[in-house]
This record gives sequence, C-alpha cells and structure tokens, in this order.
Amino acid sequence: MSGAPAASGAAVPGADTTTEPERPEPPTDPEQVLAAIRWRLDPETLREEAPDPEELRAVRDGLTAKLGVALDNRSRARLLSLRSVASRLLGDLDDALADGRLAVTYAEATGELRRTALARARLAQVLRWRGEHPEADRLFAEANSAELPDRLRAALHEHAGRSCLDQGRLIEACDHFERALDLRQGADPELVARTAVALDAVRDRAAASGFGPWPREREAMLGGDRPPVPTFDEELGLWGYADAEGNLVIDHRYAEAQPFREGMAWVRRPEASRWALIDTSGAGLIEANNGYRAVGSFSAGLAWVSMDGKGNWMAVDPTNIVKIPPGFEDVRPFRGGLAAVRRGGWGAVDRNGQLLVPTRYHGFPTALTDGRYVDGFTDEGLAVVELAGRRGVVDRTGRVVVEPAYRALVIHPVAFLVGDGAGRWGALDRHGEPLIDPVHPSRAKVVAEIDRLLADTSPVL
Repeated sequence: MSGAPAASGAAVPGADTTTEPERPEPPTDPEQVLAAIRWRLDPETLREEAPDPEELRAVRDGLTAKLGVALDNRSRARLLSLRSVASRLLGDLDDALADGRLAVTYAEATGELRRTALARARLAQVLRWRGEHPEADRLFAEANSAELPDRLRAALHEHAGRSCLDQGRLIEACDHFERALDLRQGADPELVARTAVALDAVRDRAAASGFGPWPREREAMLGGDRPPVPTFDEELGLWGYADAEGNLVIDHRYAEAQPFREGMAWVRRPEASRWALIDTSGAGLIEANNGYRAVGSFSAGLAWVSMDGKGNWMAVDPTNIVKIPPGFEDVRPFRGGLAAVRRGGWGAVDRNGQLLVPTRYHGFPTALTDGRYVDGFTDEGLAVVELAGRRGVVDRTGRVVVEPAYRALVIHPVAFLVGDGAGRWGALDRHGEPLIDPVHPSRAKVVAEIDRLLADTSPVL
C-alpha cells in the first residue's frame, strides 16, 4: 500500500456526473502529491503500479529539491524514504535501495519510534521488490512495535503478508492479513478490499503449489536462533535446558534456572546459595563464588546484581566488570538505554550510570492503551511517573513532558489519555497540551475521538 491504492488492477473511476462539481486545488507539495496518488494494485504480484509515471518523476524531483535544503535528521529521514518509494515505483531499485538505507540511518539517529518504523518499512518494500526477502521480513518484524498506531501496524502486517506471498509462505501471509484486519476492525474499507484481492492471489497460488511451510516465529525472522528453554525433571527435582524440538541440551543440574536473555542465563546449583552465569552451551561466564544472591536478566548488555539479595544493586557486564556501582534499593531492566532505579525515590539511569531522571518519584506505572504495563520506559522512550498520587510523563532525556497532575494517565501511540479518577477521561497531545476535554465516560470513547482528530492518511509505504 502506498497512499490509498485501488483494490483491483485499475484505478477507481470517479462518479459520472453531467455537472462538474467544484474541486479543491490539487496539492503542489511533492509529499502531498505522493500521498494523494491512487495506485493500481496488480492482482497477481500485489505490487503497486504508478498510474502516471511522469507525475511520479516530478514528485521525485520535488523531493530532491526539498532534500537540498533539509538539514535535520527528521526531515532527511522522511524525504529520503519517500524518494525511495518514488524510485521503487518507477522501477529504479538501485536508487531506491540507496535512499532507503540512508533514510533508516537518519531515522534511527532521531530515536523516534514511528519515524524509524516508516523508514524501515519503506526499505523493506524495496528489498521485497528486489527479491531479498530475508532482510525485508526482518525489517518488517523490527518495525512492527505494539506501541505504534493501529493504522500503521495494519499496513506493516499487510505488506509483510505480501512478502510472504512472494515466497510461497501462504499460511504466514494469511496470518499477517488477518492481523491487519483485526487491528482496523472494519474501519478501513480500502484495507478490506485490498485484502480480498490478496486472498484471491493466495487461493490461486495454493491451488498451484500448496500453502508452503509453517509460519515462522518472530525470532526466526529477526535472524536470531531460539535459545534453549528451562525444563524441569520431576524425578531429579532439577532444572536443565532444552532446544526448540525438546531435546535436552544442558543436563538437569540446577536448583533454579532463569530463561536465556542475550545468550546468557543465571543458574543456581543445589549446593550453592549464589547465582552463576552460563552461555547456551552451559559453559560458565560468571562463577557462583562471586557472591551474587540476587540477579536480574541481561538487557542491553548489562545485568543488575546484588551481593546480599536485599538491595545495594549494581550493574555488571558478561565479563563481570562493574559498569554501574552499587547503591540502589531496587532496579528494573534496561529498556531503550534506560533503567528505572530506586534510591529514596524512583528515577532512571543510562548504561553509564548517569542519573537522567532524578530519584524524586514514587513510581513508574507506565501503562499502554492496549492494556500492557511496561517496566520503566517504552520503546519510544517515554515513561509514566507518579508523585503524590498524581501522574505525568518524562522522556528518555529526563525532560518532563507532562507534569504529574493527573489521577490516571495512559500512553496512547499519538497522545496521552488522562483521567480524573472519577471515571471521566480526556487526552493531551504529545507536547502535553490539552487535546480532548476530560468529559468522556471511558477510555475507549477518547481513543475513538483521537482517531477522528489525529488519524493521518494511510502511511505511504
């Protein structure tokens, strides 16, 4: 999908009227022109086709002109990735690939979740057209965070499904199409129509060559091997580890065994009161005689450990070098380069131990609109903080985005839902400014209103 494609091999015709109605002036900005183009969707390949290549070349030239004066990472990421779309649809896949890769570099430098997801998805589209499906599938999987707006997540699933169809992975393609439809709940008629075209293509290919292999897990698409999982022997009363097929790869020898994270797991032998660290072969990385009575899983290359098991937490790397000195009463794993820590009150440190969020808060009750709670900061680098029973928001730099002034606060993909504690809900925009008055009886009502006010056009992929 790019812009708002037609759901068949031809563009949707306009109404046949005898009196030509007044029409708004067509957009002249190349970004708006690109977003307004009606794409033809090939019913066999499920690739978009430009109805007017000359118009698309003019769009690409306009994007190039804008790039000439764009100096910040955000603008360059957006313009390069859109120029990649134009070049792809014109068949210039080498130019599209170069722009797509550079756009991802600029987008990742911004640290913005949505911007990075769009750049990765547009690059994945180029790779799909080039037949480089493993990298395309990996980028689609990396881009599709549960913290993105449902509209964008649905588009990512739709295009990931098309990539699977290219490869003959028809069951997996259907899974993606179903997830896209579930996310939009019938609110996107064009998505429904395109999915009908896609399912027709699935039917035809299945009739010719079957449904293909069983769907892959996300870890497989991201390129990582599935680590061994803990398994318990009832007779021995001990833990070991088994591979994905259930074969024992590390003998049952541990009284306690934590899951592997980043290729490492903490284990405790029956005769020991302290934890050791092993790799996926069972080889020791940190021995129990180092004296850690409490340990946390590795995240971002660091793990929190405690000598007495009660507090005074410090962070070590896999070689047991202390990276953050002891001194915290409680800690949470690193997410997005930050970890929530408690020393008197709650705050947050980076991987160097620098305190970016002062330890003045009573908690980090970070809740998302899909019902999940996050241990500290979201992928986007936001956290809900609580002070004296009131909630606000801080970002990964420690900046207060929303002052702690609300009885309830939930992070929405493009806004913040706020409640007065008496069942009335409203919303703030991402700058913390009022968006919807707190008069609605439920969060769902506010979410629907946000979608009406802030939903952008279908993202150009």
